[in-house]
Amino acid sequence: MIEKTKETQKKPAHETEGVERTRAAQIYRPDVDIIEKKDSILLIADMPGVDEKTVDITLEKDILTIYGRVDVDVADNLELVHREYGTGDYQRIFTISDEINRDGIKATVKNGILQLLLPKAEVAKTKKIPVHAET
Repeated sequence: MIEKTKETQKKPAHETEGVERTRAAQIYRPDVDIIEKKDSILLIADMPGVDEKTVDITLEKDILTIYGRVDVDVADNLELVHREYGTGDYQRIFTISDEINRDGIKATVKNGILQLLLPKAEVAKTKKIPVHAET
């Protein structure tokens, strides 16, 4: 079996117009996988260093915002002389449709991987229509 590898780089997030941050940190745009299932949409975001206490998910009207804060701990008696991996906060913004049941959205995070389960509303679910023969 041939194994494919993909090098990824952190991508800086685009500035959001009208948003002011009080924290002086680089903001990255995390990679996200979106998987559509029969009854839901699963969103998986890679956010290393983020846990349940440092992630904030808001839904205002049709705008779903994910914001993760990463705090870098450096011991007091140490001085950083070289860094190969940039650290900073994460942010992604999505526009969701009325096909999502907003009251049923669930979020979990483990080992820096955020999973959002967006259940589909009843009107958006595929329905099988039975066909009967006329007699």
